[in-house]
Amino acid sequence: MKLFTNKKKLQKEIKNINNIGFVPTMGSLHKGHKNLIKKSVRESKKTIVSIFVNPKQFDSKEDFKNYPKSYKNDIKILKGLRVNYLYKPYYDDVYKFKTKNKIFLDRFSNKLCGQYRKGHFRGVINVVNRLLEITKPKKIFLGNKDFQQLILIKKHIKKNKINTKVISCKTIRDKNFVAYSSRLKKLKNYEKTNLTKIIKTLKKYKKNLILRKVNHNFVKIKNKLLFLGAKKVDYVEIIDSKTLKKPKKNNTKFNLFFAFYIGKIRFIDNF
Repeated sequence: MKLFTNKKKLQKEIKNINNIGFVPTMGSLHKGHKNLIKKSVRESKKTIVSIFVNPKQFDSKEDFKNYPKSYKNDIKILKGLRVNYLYKPYYDDVYKFKTKNKIFLDRFSNKLCGQYRKGHFRGVINVVNRLLEITKPKKIFLGNKDFQQLILIKKHIKKNKINTKVISCKTIRDKNFVAYSSRLKKLKNYEKTNLTKIIKTLKKYKKNLILRKVNHNFVKIKNKLLFLGAKKVDYVEIIDSKTLKKPKKNNTKFNLFFAFYIGKIRFIDNF
């Protein structure tokens, strides 16, 4: 595996490769990342993984500063997965150039997390757009856990006619159905227990919604999650993942989207 911190050196290296898979990450790699990388290695001639903790998508400097980092372990994981190139740039390498494409933010960015994290998705699209212009991959591999982000990146790529295909990959979960996330490393043991209870409750809640045993009631489910140990609940919503709207009456094909805090950690997921 070759490490690059400079985009021009990376671009020179990959100039004549026409089937590149790209997996953007902020490091602190887990089983979810591994799944994306393995898929890219299988489907691409060469795979680039980036590690860049993007300051523009954080709500606070404290959150940015405290984002978990495990660089030595990440290198070990990437080598074991036969990744060809690691791009670990400094801030200026990513942001000190004029982009060809303009940031396109679909109105879906105003829903779900967009209501609570002003500027977050603009920061995400900005950095992904820049990384795509640097690496020019045939495919970019993204996880379904961050579904809203995935959709917004897809729409930006389509609007700008960028020649990169988005490959959406299933969410990888532990035995308790909790999705792997870098931030989970920051949880205390009792908080992990509370998280497991909350996910179990939400899974049962979705099942009851499908069976029409209950109607969706945000206040009720919010209070239940607070009782189970959530510090704050931003939203619990049901959305048709194809139309990106509330499902029509009698439609049982929908995803349950939610965001809540356990301690200082914000947890998002959908299923």
